[in-house]
Amino acid sequence: MFKKILIANRGEIACRVIKTARRMGISTVAVYSDADRDALHVDMADEAVHIGPAAASESYLVADKIIAACKATGAEAVHPGYGFLSERASFCAELEKQGIVFIGPKPKAIMAMGDKIESKKFANAAGVSTVPGHLGIIEDAAHAETIAGGIGYPVMIKASAGGGGKGMRIAWNEAEVRDGFERARSEAKSSFGDDRVFIEKFVVEPRHVEIQVLADAHGNVVYLGERECSIQRRNQKVAEEAPSPFLDEKTRKAMGEQSVALAKAVDYQSAGTVEFIVDRDRNFYFLEMNTRLQVEHPVTELVTGIDLVEQMIRIAAGEPLGFSQEAVRLDGWAIESRLYAEDPYRNFLPSIGRLTRYRPPAEGRTGNVVVRNDTGVFEGAEISMYYDPMIAKLCTWAPTRSEAIEAMGRALDGFVVDGIEHNVPFLSALMKHPRWREGRLSTGFIAEEYPDGFAPMKPDRQEEATLAAIALSASLIEASRRERFADRLRAASATLREHWVVKTDGSYVAVRLLDGLVTIPFDMEMEIEGESRSIVTDWRPGDPVWSGRVGDQDITAQIRPVLNGLRIDWQGLSVTAKIFSPRHAELDRLMPVKLPPDTSRLLLCPMPGLVVSIAVAEGQEVKAGETLAIVEAMKMENVLRADRDLVVSKINAAAGESLAVDAVIMEFA
Repeated sequence: MFKKILIANRGEIACRVIKTARRMGISTVAVYSDADRDALHVDMADEAVHIGPAAASESYLVADKIIAACKATGAEAVHPGYGFLSERASFCAELEKQGIVFIGPKPKAIMAMGDKIESKKFANAAGVSTVPGHLGIIEDAAHAETIAGGIGYPVMIKASAGGGGKGMRIAWNEAEVRDGFERARSEAKSSFGDDRVFIEKFVVEPRHVEIQVLADAHGNVVYLGERECSIQRRNQKVAEEAPSPFLDEKTRKAMGEQSVALAKAVDYQSAGTVEFIVDRDRNFYFLEMNTRLQVEHPVTELVTGIDLVEQMIRIAAGEPLGFSQEAVRLDGWAIESRLYAEDPYRNFLPSIGRLTRYRPPAEGRTGNVVVRNDTGVFEGAEISMYYDPMIAKLCTWAPTRSEAIEAMGRALDGFVVDGIEHNVPFLSALMKHPRWREGRLSTGFIAEEYPDGFAPMKPDRQEEATLAAIALSASLIEASRRERFADRLRAASATLREHWVVKTDGSYVAVRLLDGLVTIPFDMEMEIEGESRSIVTDWRPGDPVWSGRVGDQDITAQIRPVLNGLRIDWQGLSVTAKIFSPRHAELDRLMPVKLPPDTSRLLLCPMPGLVVSIAVAEGQEVKAGETLAIVEAMKMENVLRADRDLVVSKINAAAGESLAVDAVIMEFA
């Protein structure tokens, strides 16, 4: 077994590998760029080596610097994580030449399966079912149109060397093929240094289901069940689960056996993932094989009890698999939610900045539920514009899918992240979405259920009552504490006003206290809109998380002080609550409502990013849907289009400029 390994990655996956290596008694070496000097993975590793500037192209993607770090520290092997150099065959080959073990597959398998065009040709030859498409060289946009027309719309344009949703576009007509071809090629070149793309049929109502395989150097190959990865946004996975709520045992077995056959055909050695698209009739088609550890691997670990990172290390060290296919059992249900630094209320555009507060839920087992949080950040860390926007991967396990969903909802409600925008509200809303809970999924779920983007949710009357109870209990606990200050000018009094009104955004909820005393822990009966409820909590002033019971419902919510009130975040809802006496509530109803400023004549930068290009000129008439500008953030190009016919009166930004969020790019007449 290795004595020391180097992790050629950063963030949560570097931390994840370090945890397993530490448990196995293996020393670890971290590498870091200028931007990651104070990163968590650097602190966790036994040693750390600086490898260059913040840009990945000058640090994490430079193979020579990784190899030099291995030699300087005596690292015997390299775990590449995912992304960066993890699927670069030349890196693997160079490590072998230098006598350093690559903890992953051999160069032959990476070359055969890592290239999407070649992998499809290989799969076809091996008898694996594949999606109809064109795998040859596509010369230009006109050639792409011809190919797409022959396949039949809709089509998927994908980068050959792609991954993580980059260099990928869906086209429903010729115009979208032309634009998608250029954008996919541009993203592919900037992200992977390879601008080749291919086109294939886009399966309507598809599910994205993938099979995890493990293969050693002794000819043993097993599959560890499947992962359902259909909840995607911009072709980037958002939530995953294992097993799939859609597959039956017959389909699972067929997909697993095809995956094993493919792995054997390329002499695969390590952990790998074979991805399939599955239609409504459970027909499945090979998409690609990821020759690395997947981001979503924790859900497989939770349902199988197998540490995939440990298996990768043991396989790379020459050990045979310690179990057979017959020994693999799927136990319970696991769900993963990817927490991203992005604003769900601005079409999920990236957000960067410092984590002024970061308090994930407690990990471990409580009763029949397991909570796991794979993360690479900490309170005070900075989310950089240079890398992927992932903050953490929150996972829950329970005996059944419904219990795992409930556990995930509670865990998300208690996950405190301040300082940046993040997608926790969306993930919380997803956990209570009827279609998600029923398992009626497809890769178009988000686009279908949120066609106009994710807007702030409005509570119903029952939810308003619950929010009112939380807000009033917190207010009474705060008041009780103030009453007990030793330097109060008047004597403390435990008597309370009987009638209150709680305003939750624009709604007013009448509350009558049925008890006259505030106790700590808080335990009080309230009549809310005529219905009696008991409220029990041990919340203390200053705690960001309110946990307790409202009636017969267990509640976990987040509380933040705002001007003259509280902001409460719960199950995807985010409301501002203010406490009034009945008379003050009457007066508040008479107050004018402040309207937001009119920005209809401005194009604002939706996220901090780099202006790639300005597509119009001053004085130009633009039609609805035409491109105005392209802004790049966190390795993704975002096309800003006109939402109506207009005339450009002034351009305030130029290509190459770095802009802050809401910076004015151009003005319209």
